[in-house]
Amino acid sequence: MKALACALPHESGLPLSRWSCHDIASEAVGRGIVASISGATVWRWLSADAIRPWRYRSWIFPRDPGFQEKAGRVLDLYQGFWEDEPLGPADYVISADEKTSIQARNRRHATLSSAPGEPMRVEHEYPRKAALAYLAAWDVRRAKLFGRGEAATGWTAPLGLDGMGRDVALSDEAGKREPHHGSETKIECGLQAAGGGGGAGRRGQHGAAVPAL
Repeated sequence: MKALACALPHESGLPLSRWSCHDIASEAVGRGIVASISGATVWRWLSADAIRPWRYRSWIFPRDPGFQEKAGRVLDLYQGFWEDEPLGPADYVISADEKTSIQARNRRHATLSSAPGEPMRVEHEYPRKAALAYLAAWDVRRAKLFGRGEAATGWTAPLGLDGMGRDVALSDEAGKREPHHGSETKIECGLQAAGGGGGAGRRGQHGAAVPAL
C-alpha cells in the first residue's frame, strides 16, 4: 500500500496527476492487494507513516546552467554579504518585483461599513477600469516595503539600465526615502528570482556596478 501511494498515478496507466485516498483504495482492490478497503482506512494507514500523496508542492527545476552561481549571489545578499565581504550599515538590499493584471474596479455605490448584526455591504456591480500593475520593493535588511501602482505594465529602461525596467525605478524611489536618503547609500537590488528571467542586480549611485543576474 505504501509503495502504491509513493508511485505516480500515470505509472499505473491512470489519467491522474496525484492520488486521492479513494483512488488508492480503488487501485489496491483492482490489483488484488486487499479484498476491500475504504478511503478513510487508506488515509489512516498512510498518515501513521507521514505519507500524504494527496499533498504536493509546486516546483520549478532550474534550466539555467549558471543558476547556482547566480542564486548564490542573491542568497549572500540576504545573509548580509557581497563578494565575501559583510555589508555595512549604509548598505541596503532591495528586492523588487511586480504583480500584473490587477483588475481596477469602480463600485457603482460606496461600500457600507458593518454595524451590530449587519455585515459590511459591498456593491456587486462595477465598471471595469482596465488592468493595473502593482510594483513593490522590499528592504530586506530592515523589513520595509515600498509600493506603488502603474497604469502600464512591461519592462522599460528609464535609467538607461537595459533589462531592469520599472522595478529599478521603484528601487531608486525607495533610495530617495528615509532612512535610505541623504547618505552614501549603496543599494543591492535582486529583481525576481535568480535564473527566472528578467532578473538583475545593481548598486546605487555611490556603489560599484553589479553584474546582471
